[in-house]
Amino acid sequence: MAYDGSNLALISSVNGYGFYRYDTMDAHTAVDAATYFNNADDDTNFEIGDIIYVVVWATAIRTGTISTYGTHIVNAVSAAGVVDTSNVTVNVVTDSD
Repeated sequence: MAYDGSNLALISSVNGYGFYRYDTMDAHTAVDAATYFNNADDDTNFEIGDIIYVVVWATAIRTGTISTYGTHIVNAVSAAGVVDTSNVTVNVVTDSD
């Protein structure tokens, strides 16, 4: 899959920093690759230091099963708008009931 802007939501913006939620079926390794997000052609406006909370779905987004979730931080934004994010701090979904 590829980046899908309809699955990105700006949760909050304070003091110039953004906190986003992004839902995808792509692995975190795909999301943290430079060029996955691109301010120039994805209608995004990520800045260095923004936090992207990523929910990875194993099946259909919003109606399926959540695989993992984690946090990426924007490390760099090139002059061309290419966004580079950190490796993920990943969490595993558990439900004991």
